[in-house]
Amino acid sequence: MDDSPREACGVVGIYAPHDPVAHLNYLALYALQHRGQESAGIAVSDGENITVVKDMGLVATVFDDRTLATLDGCLGIGHTRYSTAGSSSWRNAQPVYRSTGDHQFVLGHNGNLTNTAKLAEETSILPGMVGSDSDLIAELLAIEISAMPPSSRSEGKVLERALERVLPRLEGAFSLVLADEKRVIGVRDPNGFRPLCLGRLDRGWVLASETPALDIVGAHFLRELAPGEMVVINGDGVRSIRPFPEEQVDPRLCIFEFVYFSRPDSVIYGQSVHHARVRMGELLAEQSPVDADLVMGVPESGLPAAEGFSRASGIPYGQGLVKNRYIGRTFIAPSQQMRSMGVRMKLNPLRDSIEGNRLVVVDDSIVRGTTTRALVTMLREAGAAEVHLRISSPPYRWPCYFGMDTGDRTELLAAHLTVAEMCDYVGADTLAFIDIDGLTEATGAVGAGFCNACLTGDYPVEVPVAPPVSMAAKVAPEDQPSLSLWATGVGEGVGPETGLEAAADG
Repeated sequence: MDDSPREACGVVGIYAPHDPVAHLNYLALYALQHRGQESAGIAVSDGENITVVKDMGLVATVFDDRTLATLDGCLGIGHTRYSTAGSSSWRNAQPVYRSTGDHQFVLGHNGNLTNTAKLAEETSILPGMVGSDSDLIAELLAIEISAMPPSSRSEGKVLERALERVLPRLEGAFSLVLADEKRVIGVRDPNGFRPLCLGRLDRGWVLASETPALDIVGAHFLRELAPGEMVVINGDGVRSIRPFPEEQVDPRLCIFEFVYFSRPDSVIYGQSVHHARVRMGELLAEQSPVDADLVMGVPESGLPAAEGFSRASGIPYGQGLVKNRYIGRTFIAPSQQMRSMGVRMKLNPLRDSIEGNRLVVVDDSIVRGTTTRALVTMLREAGAAEVHLRISSPPYRWPCYFGMDTGDRTELLAAHLTVAEMCDYVGADTLAFIDIDGLTEATGAVGAGFCNACLTGDYPVEVPVAPPVSMAAKVAPEDQPSLSLWATGVGEGVGPETGLEAAADG
Protein backbone atom coordinates (compact mmCIF):
# COMPACT_ATOMS: atom_id res chain seq x y z
CA MET A 1 0.00 0.00 0.00
CA ASP A 2 1.39 3.39 -1.03
CA ASP A 3 1.83 5.68 1.98
CA SER A 4 2.69 8.80 -0.03
CA PRO A 5 0.43 11.85 -0.13
CA ARG A 6 -2.12 11.64 -2.89
CA GLU A 7 -3.25 14.59 -4.95
CA ALA A 8 -6.72 14.90 -6.34
CA CYS A 9 -6.92 15.42 -10.08
CA GLY A 10 -5.54 16.69 -13.35
CA VAL A 11 -7.56 18.98 -15.62
CA VAL A 12 -7.17 20.16 -19.20
CA GLY A 13 -9.17 22.41 -21.52
CA ILE A 14 -8.56 22.89 -25.24
CA TYR A 15 -9.99 25.33 -27.79
CA ALA A 16 -8.75 24.31 -31.25
CA PRO A 17 -11.43 24.37 -34.00
CA HIS A 18 -9.02 23.13 -36.68
CA ASP A 19 -7.35 20.34 -34.69
CA PRO A 20 -8.44 16.90 -33.35
CA VAL A 21 -9.58 18.18 -29.94
CA ALA A 22 -10.45 14.79 -28.44
CA HIS A 23 -7.05 13.33 -29.35
CA LEU A 24 -5.26 16.39 -27.96
CA ASN A 25 -7.23 16.04 -24.71
CA TYR A 26 -6.26 12.37 -24.56
CA LEU A 27 -2.56 13.17 -24.93
CA ALA A 28 -2.72 15.96 -22.35
CA LEU A 29 -4.49 13.68 -19.86
CA TYR A 30 -1.84 11.04 -20.47
CA ALA A 31 0.75 13.58 -19.34
CA LEU A 32 -1.34 14.22 -16.20
CA GLN A 33 -2.02 10.56 -15.36
CA HIS A 34 0.12 10.82 -12.21
CA ARG A 35 -2.40 13.25 -10.71
CA GLY A 36 -5.26 10.75 -10.79
CA GLN A 37 -5.58 7.07 -11.62
CA GLU A 38 -9.14 6.16 -10.65
CA SER A 39 -11.16 7.58 -13.51
CA ALA A 40 -10.76 9.61 -16.68
CA GLY A 41 -13.11 11.59 -18.89
CA ILE A 42 -13.26 13.85 -21.93
CA ALA A 43 -16.09 16.15 -23.06
CA VAL A 44 -16.17 17.87 -26.46
CA SER A 45 -18.47 20.35 -28.16
CA ASP A 46 -19.09 20.58 -31.91
CA GLY A 47 -20.51 24.07 -31.46
CA GLU A 48 -24.06 22.84 -30.89
CA ASN A 49 -23.93 19.81 -28.60
CA ILE A 50 -21.61 18.48 -25.87
CA THR A 51 -20.64 14.81 -25.76
CA VAL A 52 -19.10 13.25 -22.63
CA VAL A 53 -17.21 9.96 -22.32
CA LYS A 54 -15.90 8.95 -18.89
CA ASP A 55 -15.25 5.75 -16.99
CA MET A 56 -13.30 4.21 -14.16
CA GLY A 57 -9.67 3.35 -14.94
CA LEU A 58 -6.54 4.83 -16.49
CA VAL A 59 -6.65 7.16 -19.48
CA ALA A 60 -5.40 4.43 -21.83
CA THR A 61 -8.06 2.04 -20.50
CA VAL A 62 -10.99 4.42 -20.86
CA PHE A 63 -10.08 5.68 -24.36
CA ASP A 64 -8.94 4.06 -27.58
CA ASP A 65 -9.01 5.14 -31.24
CA ARG A 66 -12.58 3.94 -31.66
CA THR A 67 -13.82 5.86 -28.62
CA LEU A 68 -11.97 9.03 -29.55
CA ALA A 69 -13.40 8.88 -33.08
CA THR A 70 -16.88 9.43 -31.63
CA LEU A 71 -15.76 12.65 -29.93
CA ASP A 72 -15.87 15.14 -32.78
CA GLY A 73 -15.60 18.73 -31.67
CA CYS A 74 -13.93 22.11 -31.85
CA LEU A 75 -13.31 22.45 -28.12
CA GLY A 76 -13.29 20.25 -25.05
CA ILE A 77 -12.11 19.54 -21.54
CA GLY A 78 -10.58 16.49 -19.86
CA HIS A 79 -10.17 15.18 -16.34
CA THR A 80 -8.25 12.44 -14.58
CA ARG A 81 -9.33 11.78 -11.02
CA TYR A 82 -8.06 10.55 -7.72
CA SER A 83 -10.79 10.77 -5.11
CA THR A 84 -9.86 12.37 -1.81
CA ALA A 85 -12.68 12.08 0.70
CA GLY A 86 -15.33 11.40 -1.93
CA SER A 87 -16.34 7.96 -3.04
CA SER A 88 -14.53 6.17 -5.83
CA SER A 89 -17.34 5.49 -8.30
CA TRP A 90 -18.44 6.16 -11.87
CA ARG A 91 -20.96 8.68 -10.58
CA ASN A 92 -18.16 10.94 -9.35
CA ALA A 93 -16.03 10.56 -12.47
CA GLN A 94 -15.63 13.82 -14.37
CA PRO A 95 -16.29 15.97 -16.39
CA VAL A 96 -19.59 16.78 -14.69
CA TYR A 97 -22.38 17.53 -17.22
CA ARG A 98 -25.39 19.81 -16.77
CA SER A 99 -28.17 20.85 -19.15
CA THR A 100 -30.56 23.67 -18.24
CA GLY A 101 -33.10 24.50 -20.89
CA ASP A 102 -31.20 25.19 -24.10
CA HIS A 103 -27.84 25.61 -22.34
CA GLN A 104 -25.26 22.88 -21.66
CA PHE A 105 -21.95 22.93 -19.85
CA VAL A 106 -19.31 20.59 -18.43
CA LEU A 107 -16.94 21.04 -15.52
CA GLY A 108 -13.68 19.52 -14.30
CA HIS A 109 -12.34 20.30 -10.82
CA ASN A 110 -9.00 19.94 -9.07
CA GLY A 111 -9.11 20.65 -5.33
CA ASN A 112 -11.50 20.48 -2.39
CA LEU A 113 -14.10 22.97 -1.21
CA THR A 114 -14.21 23.58 2.53
CA ASN A 115 -17.78 24.95 2.70
CA THR A 116 -19.62 22.24 0.75
CA ALA A 117 -22.16 21.48 3.47
CA LYS A 118 -22.86 25.17 4.07
CA LEU A 119 -23.47 25.81 0.37
CA ALA A 120 -25.76 22.81 0.07
CA GLU A 121 -27.79 23.98 3.07
CA GLU A 122 -28.04 27.57 1.80
CA THR A 123 -29.26 26.32 -1.57
CA SER A 124 -31.69 23.80 -0.01
CA ILE A 125 -30.03 20.92 -1.86
CA LEU A 126 -31.23 17.70 -0.28
CA PRO A 127 -28.73 15.03 0.87
CA GLY A 128 -27.97 12.61 -1.94
CA MET A 129 -28.73 15.05 -4.74
CA VAL A 130 -25.05 15.74 -5.34
CA GLY A 131 -22.20 13.27 -4.90
CA SER A 132 -19.21 15.58 -4.47
CA ASP A 133 -18.17 19.19 -4.14
CA SER A 134 -17.51 19.25 -7.90
CA ASP A 135 -21.09 18.10 -8.46
CA LEU A 136 -22.25 20.84 -6.11
CA ILE A 137 -20.43 23.55 -8.07
CA ALA A 138 -22.12 22.36 -11.25
CA GLU A 139 -25.51 22.36 -9.51
CA LEU A 140 -25.00 25.91 -8.22
CA LEU A 141 -24.13 27.06 -11.74
CA ALA A 142 -27.19 25.30 -13.17
CA ILE A 143 -29.41 27.02 -10.59
CA GLU A 144 -27.98 30.42 -11.51
CA ILE A 145 -28.47 29.78 -15.23
CA SER A 146 -32.08 28.66 -14.70
CA ALA A 147 -32.81 31.86 -12.76
CA MET A 148 -31.47 34.16 -15.47
CA PRO A 149 -34.06 36.24 -17.40
CA PRO A 150 -34.34 35.49 -21.14
CA SER A 151 -32.65 38.81 -21.99
CA SER A 152 -29.49 37.76 -20.13
CA ARG A 153 -29.43 34.35 -21.81
CA SER A 154 -29.35 35.86 -25.30
CA GLU A 155 -25.97 37.53 -24.71
CA GLY A 156 -23.99 34.30 -25.26
CA LYS A 157 -22.23 34.66 -21.91
CA VAL A 158 -24.58 32.59 -19.75
CA LEU A 159 -21.94 30.34 -18.15
CA GLU A 160 -19.62 33.28 -17.68
CA ARG A 161 -22.28 35.30 -15.85
CA ALA A 162 -23.22 32.32 -13.68
CA LEU A 163 -19.58 31.82 -12.70
CA GLU A 164 -19.24 35.46 -11.70
CA ARG A 165 -22.11 34.95 -9.24
CA VAL A 166 -21.14 31.50 -7.92
CA LEU A 167 -17.35 31.70 -7.63
CA PRO A 168 -17.20 34.31 -4.81
CA ARG A 169 -19.35 31.93 -2.69
CA LEU A 170 -16.86 29.06 -2.94
CA GLU A 171 -14.24 28.50 -0.25
CA GLY A 172 -11.21 26.22 -0.38
CA ALA A 173 -9.26 24.93 -3.36
CA PHE A 174 -10.59 24.89 -6.89
CA SER A 175 -8.78 24.98 -10.19
CA LEU A 176 -11.59 24.55 -12.71
CA VAL A 177 -11.91 23.97 -16.44
CA LEU A 178 -15.36 24.40 -17.94
CA ALA A 179 -16.89 24.44 -21.39
CA ASP A 180 -20.20 25.25 -22.98
CA GLU A 181 -21.05 24.90 -26.64
CA LYS A 182 -18.85 27.82 -27.76
CA ARG A 183 -16.11 28.48 -25.24
CA VAL A 184 -13.62 27.05 -22.74
CA ILE A 185 -13.14 28.67 -19.33
CA GLY A 186 -10.40 28.25 -16.73
CA VAL A 187 -10.55 29.40 -13.08
CA ARG A 188 -8.15 29.45 -10.14
CA ASP A 189 -9.32 30.09 -6.60
CA PRO A 190 -8.11 33.29 -4.88
CA ASN A 191 -5.33 31.39 -3.09
CA GLY A 192 -4.19 29.44 -6.15
CA PHE A 193 -3.87 26.27 -4.06
CA ARG A 194 -3.74 24.08 -7.18
CA PRO A 195 -1.84 24.92 -10.38
CA LEU A 196 -3.35 25.85 -13.76
CA CYS A 197 -1.45 27.18 -16.75
CA LEU A 198 -2.20 28.56 -20.21
CA GLY A 199 -0.53 27.54 -23.47
CA ARG A 200 -0.79 28.53 -27.15
CA LEU A 201 -1.26 26.17 -30.07
CA ASP A 202 -0.69 27.30 -33.65
CA ARG A 203 -4.46 27.56 -34.04
CA GLY A 204 -5.80 27.35 -30.53
CA TRP A 205 -5.31 27.45 -26.78
CA VAL A 206 -4.71 24.96 -23.97
CA LEU A 207 -5.38 25.05 -20.23
CA ALA A 208 -3.71 22.37 -18.10
CA SER A 209 -2.74 21.53 -14.53
CA GLU A 210 0.95 21.21 -15.47
CA THR A 211 3.25 22.35 -18.26
CA PRO A 212 4.14 18.81 -19.53
CA ALA A 213 0.56 18.54 -20.76
CA LEU A 214 1.27 21.57 -22.93
CA ASP A 215 4.50 20.06 -24.19
CA ILE A 216 2.92 16.78 -25.25
CA VAL A 217 0.32 18.51 -27.48
CA GLY A 218 2.85 20.95 -28.95
CA ALA A 219 1.56 24.03 -27.14
CA HIS A 220 3.83 26.90 -26.14
CA PHE A 221 3.67 27.76 -22.44
CA LEU A 222 2.48 31.34 -21.95
CA ARG A 223 1.87 31.76 -18.22
CA GLU A 224 0.22 30.43 -15.11
CA LEU A 225 -3.24 31.69 -14.35
CA ALA A 226 -3.05 34.10 -11.44
CA PRO A 227 -4.82 33.24 -8.18
CA GLY A 228 -8.37 34.54 -8.44
CA GLU A 229 -8.29 34.76 -12.25
CA MET A 230 -10.85 33.46 -14.74
CA VAL A 231 -9.96 33.22 -18.44
CA VAL A 232 -12.54 32.82 -21.20
CA ILE A 233 -11.38 31.33 -24.51
CA ASN A 234 -13.37 31.45 -27.74
CA GLY A 235 -12.95 32.44 -31.39
CA ASP A 236 -12.01 35.98 -30.34
CA GLY A 237 -9.02 34.80 -28.25
CA VAL A 238 -8.48 34.92 -24.49
CA ARG A 239 -10.14 37.29 -22.04
CA SER A 240 -9.13 37.64 -18.40
CA ILE A 241 -11.71 38.36 -15.69
CA ARG A 242 -11.24 38.89 -11.95
CA PRO A 243 -14.43 37.66 -10.25
CA PHE A 244 -13.09 37.75 -6.68
CA PRO A 245 -12.65 40.77 -4.39
CA GLU A 246 -9.05 41.98 -4.45
CA GLU A 247 -8.71 41.62 -0.66
CA GLN A 248 -9.53 37.92 -0.98
CA VAL A 249 -6.60 37.17 -3.30
CA ASP A 250 -3.65 35.68 -1.38
CA PRO A 251 -1.32 33.35 -3.37
CA ARG A 252 -0.84 30.07 -1.47
CA LEU A 253 0.20 27.33 -3.89
CA CYS A 254 0.45 23.92 -2.21
CA ILE A 255 4.16 23.44 -1.47
CA PHE A 256 3.80 19.70 -2.08
CA GLU A 257 3.51 20.45 -5.79
CA PHE A 258 7.28 20.94 -5.57
CA VAL A 259 7.87 18.06 -3.16
CA TYR A 260 5.83 15.29 -4.75
CA PHE A 261 2.74 15.96 -6.87
CA SER A 262 4.04 17.63 -10.00
CA ARG A 263 6.08 15.90 -12.65
CA PRO A 264 9.80 16.72 -12.43
CA ASP A 265 9.66 18.31 -15.89
CA SER A 266 6.98 20.77 -14.76
CA VAL A 267 7.61 24.47 -14.33
CA ILE A 268 5.85 26.18 -11.41
CA TYR A 269 6.29 29.78 -10.31
CA GLY A 270 8.83 29.95 -13.13
CA GLN A 271 10.99 27.29 -11.44
CA SER A 272 11.97 23.78 -12.54
CA VAL A 273 10.44 21.18 -10.23
CA HIS A 274 13.36 18.80 -10.84
CA HIS A 275 15.93 21.44 -9.93
CA ALA A 276 13.95 22.30 -6.77
CA ARG A 277 14.01 18.65 -5.67
CA VAL A 278 17.74 18.38 -6.29
CA ARG A 279 18.22 21.51 -4.21
CA MET A 280 16.12 19.99 -1.40
CA GLY A 281 18.59 17.13 -1.23
CA GLU A 282 21.55 19.49 -1.19
CA LEU A 283 20.13 21.51 1.70
CA LEU A 284 19.15 18.32 3.52
CA ALA A 285 22.76 17.13 3.33
CA GLU A 286 23.93 20.44 4.77
CA GLN A 287 21.38 20.36 7.59
CA SER A 288 21.67 16.65 8.51
CA PRO A 289 25.03 15.16 7.48
CA VAL A 290 25.85 11.49 8.12
CA ASP A 291 28.74 9.10 7.44
CA ALA A 292 27.65 6.53 4.88
CA ASP A 293 28.79 4.53 1.85
CA LEU A 294 25.91 5.10 -0.57
CA VAL A 295 23.09 7.56 -1.19
CA MET A 296 19.97 6.10 -2.78
CA GLY A 297 16.54 7.54 -3.51
CA VAL A 298 13.11 5.97 -3.21
CA PRO A 299 11.61 5.99 -6.74
CA GLU A 300 10.42 8.19 -8.22
CA SER A 301 10.12 11.50 -6.39
CA GLY A 302 12.97 10.71 -3.98
CA LEU A 303 15.56 10.32 -6.75
CA PRO A 304 16.32 14.00 -7.52
CA ALA A 305 16.72 14.80 -3.82
CA ALA A 306 19.05 11.80 -3.44
CA GLU A 307 21.11 13.13 -6.33
CA GLY A 308 21.35 16.49 -4.57
CA PHE A 309 22.24 14.89 -1.23
CA SER A 310 25.05 12.95 -2.90
CA ARG A 311 26.36 16.03 -4.68
CA ALA A 312 26.47 18.11 -1.49
CA SER A 313 27.80 15.38 0.81
CA GLY A 314 30.33 13.75 -1.50
CA ILE A 315 28.88 10.30 -0.74
CA PRO A 316 28.50 8.23 -3.93
CA TYR A 317 25.04 8.09 -5.48
CA GLY A 318 23.68 4.72 -6.58
CA GLN A 319 20.57 2.76 -7.39
CA GLY A 320 19.39 0.58 -4.53
CA LEU A 321 15.78 -0.03 -5.49
CA VAL A 322 14.13 -1.13 -8.71
CA LYS A 323 10.54 0.04 -9.23
CA ASN A 324 7.90 -2.13 -10.84
CA ARG A 325 6.59 0.27 -13.46
CA TYR A 326 3.46 -1.77 -14.10
CA ILE A 327 1.78 -1.16 -10.77
CA GLY A 328 -0.12 1.99 -9.92
CA ARG A 329 0.04 4.09 -6.79
CA THR A 330 -2.63 1.97 -5.13
CA PHE A 331 -3.84 -1.61 -5.18
CA ILE A 332 -6.15 -3.86 -3.17
CA ALA A 333 -4.57 -4.94 0.12
CA PRO A 334 -7.20 -6.57 2.36
CA SER A 335 -4.89 -7.66 5.19
CA GLN A 336 -1.84 -6.42 7.04
CA GLN A 337 0.22 -9.26 5.54
CA MET A 338 -0.79 -8.14 2.06
CA ARG A 339 -0.13 -4.49 2.93
CA SER A 340 3.37 -5.43 4.05
CA MET A 341 3.90 -7.23 0.75
CA GLY A 342 2.83 -4.08 -1.06
CA VAL A 343 6.24 -2.43 -0.85
CA ARG A 344 7.82 -5.57 -2.33
CA MET A 345 5.33 -5.49 -5.19
CA LYS A 346 6.40 -1.97 -6.06
CA LEU A 347 10.08 -1.93 -5.08
CA ASN A 348 12.76 -4.60 -5.22
CA PRO A 349 16.21 -4.20 -3.61
CA LEU A 350 19.45 -4.39 -5.58
CA ARG A 351 21.37 -6.59 -3.15
CA ASP A 352 24.76 -5.95 -4.75
CA SER A 353 24.37 -2.24 -4.02
CA ILE A 354 22.93 -2.70 -0.54
CA GLU A 355 24.71 -5.60 1.15
CA GLY A 356 27.26 -4.50 3.75
CA ASN A 357 26.80 -0.78 3.01
CA ARG A 358 25.77 2.10 5.21
CA LEU A 359 22.87 3.63 3.29
CA VAL A 360 21.42 7.12 3.13
CA VAL A 361 17.86 6.58 1.90
CA VAL A 362 16.17 9.75 0.62
CA ASP A 363 12.38 9.98 0.30
CA ASP A 364 9.94 12.85 -0.14
CA SER A 365 7.73 12.37 2.94
CA ILE A 366 6.48 10.15 5.74
CA VAL A 367 2.73 10.22 6.27
CA ARG A 368 1.42 7.16 8.13
CA GLY A 369 4.81 5.46 8.33
CA THR A 370 3.75 1.92 7.42
CA THR A 371 5.37 1.96 3.99
CA THR A 372 8.58 3.47 5.35
CA ARG A 373 8.82 0.82 8.04
CA ALA A 374 8.32 -1.96 5.46
CA LEU A 375 10.99 -0.38 3.25
CA VAL A 376 13.55 -0.24 6.07
CA THR A 377 12.83 -3.88 6.93
CA MET A 378 13.34 -4.87 3.29
CA LEU A 379 16.68 -3.03 3.10
CA ARG A 380 17.94 -4.70 6.26
CA GLU A 381 16.91 -8.11 4.94
CA ALA A 382 18.91 -7.28 1.79
CA GLY A 383 22.02 -6.84 3.97
CA ALA A 384 22.20 -3.11 4.69
CA ALA A 385 24.66 -2.41 7.50
CA GLU A 386 22.93 0.86 8.43
CA VAL A 387 19.87 2.72 7.18
CA HIS A 388 19.81 6.51 7.56
CA LEU A 389 16.55 8.08 6.40
CA ARG A 390 16.57 11.62 5.04
CA ILE A 391 13.24 13.22 4.11
CA SER A 392 13.01 16.16 1.69
CA SER A 393 9.98 17.71 3.43
CA PRO A 394 9.39 18.59 7.09
CA PRO A 395 7.36 16.25 9.34
CA TYR A 396 3.80 15.93 8.07
CA ARG A 397 1.68 16.77 11.11
CA TRP A 398 -1.63 18.27 9.96
CA PRO A 399 -4.42 17.11 7.63
CA CYS A 400 -5.03 18.84 4.31
CA TYR A 401 -8.45 20.20 3.36
CA PHE A 402 -7.44 21.54 -0.05
CA GLY A 403 -7.21 18.47 -2.26
CA MET A 404 -4.58 16.20 -0.75
CA ASP A 405 -5.65 12.81 0.61
CA THR A 406 -3.74 12.07 3.82
CA GLY A 407 -6.52 11.16 6.20
CA ASP A 408 -7.19 12.90 9.49
CA ARG A 409 -4.65 13.89 12.11
CA THR A 410 -4.98 10.67 14.06
CA GLU A 411 -3.43 8.83 11.10
CA LEU A 412 -0.37 11.08 10.76
CA LEU A 413 2.73 9.59 12.39
CA ALA A 414 4.48 12.91 12.98
CA ALA A 415 1.41 14.37 14.70
CA HIS A 416 1.96 12.09 17.69
CA LEU A 417 5.63 11.10 17.77
CA THR A 418 8.88 12.98 18.08
CA VAL A 419 11.45 12.48 15.33
CA ALA A 420 13.37 10.10 17.61
CA GLU A 421 10.20 8.07 18.25
CA MET A 422 9.43 8.01 14.54
CA CYS A 423 12.94 6.73 13.87
CA ASP A 424 12.44 3.95 16.36
CA TYR A 425 9.03 3.05 14.90
CA VAL A 426 10.26 2.73 11.28
CA GLY A 427 13.43 0.92 12.41
CA ALA A 428 16.04 3.29 10.96
CA ASP A 429 19.43 4.10 12.49
CA THR A 430 18.84 7.83 12.09
CA LEU A 431 16.02 9.97 10.70
CA ALA A 432 16.12 13.63 9.70
CA PHE A 433 13.82 16.02 7.83
CA ILE A 434 14.56 19.23 5.93
CA ASP A 435 13.21 22.26 7.81
CA ILE A 436 10.47 24.50 6.45
CA ASP A 437 12.83 27.36 5.61
CA GLY A 438 15.10 25.03 3.67
CA LEU A 439 12.17 23.56 1.75
CA THR A 440 10.88 27.00 0.82
CA GLU A 441 14.36 28.13 -0.22
CA ALA A 442 14.77 25.04 -2.40
CA THR A 443 11.74 25.94 -4.51
CA GLY A 444 13.52 29.04 -5.77
CA ALA A 445 10.29 30.97 -5.26
CA VAL A 446 10.70 32.44 -1.78
CA GLY A 447 8.04 35.09 -1.29
CA ALA A 448 5.80 33.81 -4.09
CA GLY A 449 3.27 32.43 -1.62
CA PHE A 450 2.79 28.86 -0.40
CA CYS A 451 0.35 26.83 1.64
CA ASN A 452 2.33 24.66 4.08
CA ALA A 453 -0.50 23.99 6.53
CA CYS A 454 0.11 20.23 6.51
CA LEU A 455 3.60 20.93 7.86
CA THR A 456 2.94 23.91 10.14
CA GLY A 457 -0.77 23.86 11.06
CA ASP A 458 -1.06 27.40 9.65
CA TYR A 459 -4.19 27.19 7.48
CA PRO A 460 -4.56 30.20 5.17
CA VAL A 461 -8.38 29.94 5.15
CA GLU A 462 -10.96 28.60 7.57
CA VAL A 463 -11.20 24.81 7.55
CA PRO A 464 -13.92 22.41 8.74
CA VAL A 465 -13.39 21.03 12.23
CA ALA A 466 -14.87 17.86 13.74
CA PRO A 467 -14.08 15.78 16.81
CA PRO A 468 -10.98 13.63 16.24
CA VAL A 469 -11.28 9.89 15.78
CA SER A 470 -9.58 7.52 18.22
CA MET A 471 -6.28 6.24 16.87
CA ALA A 472 -7.07 2.78 18.15
CA ALA A 473 -10.08 2.72 15.85
CA LYS A 474 -8.08 3.80 12.80
CA VAL A 475 -4.94 1.68 12.88
CA ALA A 476 -4.65 -2.09 12.96
CA PRO A 477 -2.89 -3.38 16.12
CA GLU A 478 0.07 -4.70 14.13
CA ASP A 479 0.52 -1.21 12.62
CA GLN A 480 0.62 0.59 15.97
CA PRO A 481 3.68 1.59 17.92
CA SER A 482 3.22 1.50 21.66
CA LEU A 483 0.02 3.20 22.84
CA SER A 484 2.06 5.42 25.13
CA LEU A 485 3.67 6.95 22.06
CA TRP A 486 0.33 7.52 20.35
CA ALA A 487 -1.04 9.19 23.46
CA THR A 488 1.06 12.27 22.82
CA GLY A 489 -1.13 14.68 20.91
CA VAL A 490 -4.14 12.41 20.42
CA GLY A 491 -7.25 14.54 20.47
CA GLU A 492 -5.44 17.71 19.45
CA GLY A 493 -6.02 19.60 16.25
CA VAL A 494 -8.70 18.89 13.68
CA GLY A 495 -10.27 15.78 12.33
CA PRO A 496 -12.31 14.91 9.25
CA GLU A 497 -15.74 16.26 8.44
CA THR A 498 -18.64 13.94 7.86
CA GLY A 499 -21.57 13.72 5.49
CA LEU A 500 -21.56 15.91 2.38
CA GLU A 501 -18.52 17.81 3.61
CA ALA A 502 -16.53 14.59 3.22
CA ALA A 503 -17.72 14.07 -0.33
CA ALA A 504 -14.83 16.10 -1.64
CA ASP A 505 -13.63 15.59 -5.15
CA GLY A 506 -10.63 16.45 -7.20
